[in-house]
Amino acid sequence: MKNYRQAKIKAIIEAQIIETQEELAAALKEQKIEVTQATVSRDIKELNLVKIPYGHGKYRYSYPLDVQQVHSESKMQKTFQDAVTSIDFSENIVVIKTQPGAGGTVAFALDNAQWPEIIGTVAGDDTVLAVVKQKELARGIVTRMKAMAEEA
Repeated sequence: MKNYRQAKIKAIIEAQIIETQEELAAALKEQKIEVTQATVSRDIKELNLVKIPYGHGKYRYSYPLDVQQVHSESKMQKTFQDAVTSIDFSENIVVIKTQPGAGGTVAFALDNAQWPEIIGTVAGDDTVLAVVKQKELARGIVTRMKAMAEEA
């Protein structure tokens, strides 16, 4: 049961933004797995999960990031501020409009940031399509991208 539960935890944090142990326990309950707070806490420690920033002073559970990934996130923020002109979505496709010639740069930054919600990107000269794993997550991804593009 423990291996099954921990596999589900891995899948949940890759598919959703989970900020607290309570949210993780609730997500497990949706998967028909009843857990106590102590069990969730032990699983977090055993899986070596860490909390990472994802915008507006909020943190989420993730696997430990290496220096290159952290650097990619900060580079992506700068790239978004410099190049992105608009962001919108339909279903599970996020459309990112950029300055002419910047589509590839924005897609590269997104790919290297390795957001677990994004399967991949396709870039043109001034447009990037990002495919989100679950359409329910697309609105949150757009909000996160817009915040990244606007922050000073």
